[in-house]
Amino acid sequence: MTQAESRQHGAGDPPADGSAHRSTKDLTKAAVSGWLGTAMEFMDFQLYSLAAAIVFNKIFFPNVSPAIGLIAAMATYGVGYVARLAGAVYFGRMGDRIGRKKVLFITIALMGGSTTLIGVLPTYATIGILAPILLVALRLVQGFGAGAEIAGATVMLAEYAPVRRRGLVASLVSLGTNSGTLAASGLWALLLSILTEEQLLSWGWRLPFLLSFVLLIFALWLRTNLKESPVFEERPDVVDGVALTRQELEAQAAATHAGVLEAGLKQRKGKAFFIALGLRFGQAGNSGLIQTFLVGYIATTLLIERAVATEAILYGSLVGFITVPVVGILGDRFGRRPMYMALSLTTAVLAFPLLLMVTSGDNVSLLLAMVIALNIGVLGLFSLESVTMAEMFGSRTRFTQLALAKEIGGILATAIGPLLAATLTAVTGSWWPIAAMLVVYSAITFVTAWLAPETRGRDLVRLEDAV
Repeated sequence: MTQAESRQHGAGDPPADGSAHRSTKDLTKAAVSGWLGTAMEFMDFQLYSLAAAIVFNKIFFPNVSPAIGLIAAMATYGVGYVARLAGAVYFGRMGDRIGRKKVLFITIALMGGSTTLIGVLPTYATIGILAPILLVALRLVQGFGAGAEIAGATVMLAEYAPVRRRGLVASLVSLGTNSGTLAASGLWALLLSILTEEQLLSWGWRLPFLLSFVLLIFALWLRTNLKESPVFEERPDVVDGVALTRQELEAQAAATHAGVLEAGLKQRKGKAFFIALGLRFGQAGNSGLIQTFLVGYIATTLLIERAVATEAILYGSLVGFITVPVVGILGDRFGRRPMYMALSLTTAVLAFPLLLMVTSGDNVSLLLAMVIALNIGVLGLFSLESVTMAEMFGSRTRFTQLALAKEIGGILATAIGPLLAATLTAVTGSWWPIAAMLVVYSAITFVTAWLAPETRGRDLVRLEDAV
């Protein structure tokens, strides 16, 4: 018997030892692992983005003007997004082939290890031009691992969760984004308040990166003791922990007339991916406008103290710890499509009134508007996204397609949106293009949700996509 024939034998049989069964303790480990990994991803990126804005231009690019130094420092931040797309492709395929657990261990090791190493980098004053080169290299490694981290955590939690609580459990990924961002912002705020500029530039900037090592060790231990996704183990195309190739599957389907295998093989890919991309567009686009562009617009154009906008994001993130699980529960109760349409429609309807509040000159109105916009148009949609995109794809390509949809959607909406908003507001001299873009992004998600199938309760072991 050939190796392929040996692997095909019994591919559709359930594990005899019941290995796919998961206890409440296993689910808890998976939930904490998913939350912690996402928190680390967003903490690492927030640590880097704040460092790039505050100190990296001075310690890694000191021989240029302050403006050019800032541009160079922010460019090192931007290269991470290029690496994320590469990581989504590479690790997504690996996760669909050899399992979620192995890939999640690798991605968090790459992500956390590179972040820690940034904290021990010599500066330009010590080794010259090699310092920023090493910084960019570590940033690329960090982004390469992060490109599949949130997608892998999303897949793992969705595949672990009980069907009736899948939205709630998967929403923990969204809570991780809040936790990581708040932790990084808090660390930098503490350093800026207690250290002099000289202390910050000489050694203080290293502390947040070095402290992340503690979280990394805990995360690695947790994922070492985490069981593989029960859905991956129950897939009819997985034998001895490795997915069969297409040729092996075709041979098995022909020999056994296995309908589930034939359905997974014959379905043309593409529809589910574009639906996921449309659902992602509203959340990612709104996030770029509200969490990135508006913060700068409030300070530079409206000439309101920057702390007001950052406090609004902080308060909005804290409220998000309630919004995210509540939306997850409502999605489990009423379905993904109705919740997507309700949140995106509400965001579109409120876009102009909320921007009027932001530009009213009253700080209380501004804060309230930002909190509402963040929770409805960004965090609420993110909670739904965490489970819906996992349910949209078949188990054979779920990791790859979900990772690509997230990263491509992020590049198209989050990265380009703020630049477009800056251009339009400069040309018109008004705030209305911001509101109009919120309407457009939300409308794209509303129409996509209307066209999408309802995925609540879908069997995640099925190989074919939901559409």
